[in-house]
Amino acid sequence: MDANGLSPQENVPASRKLGREDARTLASAASNVVIAKGKKVATFAIKGAPSDDVVDAMLGPTGNLRAPTMRVGKTVLVGFNEEQYHNVLEL
Repeated sequence: MDANGLSPQENVPASRKLGREDARTLASAASNVVIAKGKKVATFAIKGAPSDDVVDAMLGPTGNLRAPTMRVGKTVLVGFNEEQYHNVLEL
């Protein structure tokens, strides 16, 4: 992000664990949730309350929100996929 002149509005330290309700809150405020797991990318359009499938996909095996997670406008990016970051951030 620094290389592209971007800076986060908020950083959440790894010691602060974000769980299911935090994921649901993030997804509720979004119109799209993009979840990257390795090379697999799933995109969910959110209309109303997010489904349990969306929230489950946002969580890692420990039940915490997967990192990195970024909110850009009405889009939430979960996990890292360089192509998706470029698409959403319009780099």
